[in-house]
Amino acid sequence: MAEAIVVTDTVRVPAHALSVQAARASGPGGQNVNKVATKIDLRVDLDAIEGLSTEARARLATLARNRLDAGGRLRVTSQATRNQARNLEEARAKVRSLVAAALRPPTPRRPSRPTRVARERRLATKKHRATIKRSRSRPGEAD
Repeated sequence: MAEAIVVTDTVRVPAHALSVQAARASGPGGQNVNKVATKIDLRVDLDAIEGLSTEARARLATLARNRLDAGGRLRVTSQATRNQARNLEEARAKVRSLVAAALRPPTPRRPSRPTRVARERRLATKKHRATIKRSRSRPGEAD
């Protein structure tokens, strides 16, 4: 059985919310890849995560929306190494970082204003373009 994933002092993913499966990895590895199940498929029940506020839970659901399985559980896979234990640690780290990202509230966007010089440059360019276009017309047609 997998042990709990501790994200912060107050937030943790309990062991009963995790289910781990090993499978044969794809890619290079020679004959080893056909024999040894090193790929890790870690599934996390998002509702069982302890210590998450409702806002953080909503952010986590948004962050994980592309990784959810049919049952609504978060699915994380790792097959980076040829070692099952290291792949398990990497998958656990992915879950930890995803939950930690959901804990941070997004910084509000503060709209920027163009500088005075930028406004003047924009108006000068518009006037210049207008002059060019006005000069293309036949004499006497302008205005």
